[in-house]
Amino acid sequence: MGETQESGAAPVVSGVTYDIRKVLAALPHRYPLLLVDKVLSLEIGEEIRAVKAVSFNEQFFQGHFPGRPIMPGVLQIEALAQAAGILAIETLELAGSGKLVYFMGIEQAKFRTPVEPGCLLELNAGFLQKRARVCKFWGNASVEGKVTCEVQFTAMIADPPAE
Repeated sequence: MGETQESGAAPVVSGVTYDIRKVLAALPHRYPLLLVDKVLSLEIGEEIRAVKAVSFNEQFFQGHFPGRPIMPGVLQIEALAQAAGILAIETLELAGSGKLVYFMGIEQAKFRTPVEPGCLLELNAGFLQKRARVCKFWGNASVEGKVTCEVQFTAMIADPPAE
């Protein structure tokens, strides 16, 4: 998984902690709704840095908007939530448990700059509040250091639906 360094605080998993194979193992999402390509850093119990390579081939660009393709803001929030889901899974040691991380609420969402094809969308998310079944997160997305989206959201840790 990468090296873990202890510096008196929470452990930081350094280097490329998740390539796409590890992202696929951590999250139940699949194309076209998998919106995290790589995890750059993860501080257990604190925050995560991940990226989404935004390609013109994304399905949503066909209709949003044909003459001026822009990534929908709700998908930026979904990408942040997926990154936060990885953080929650690692922090709460849920890997392999089958548990899922579900949205409960989205608050204070602000969209600052459009995200266009060809961008590398940087995803930063962290805990505001952490409990066994409910967590609150902050998140911001950016392109080349320019914030595109800011949000706070709440998620519930739950068993998957019965089949």
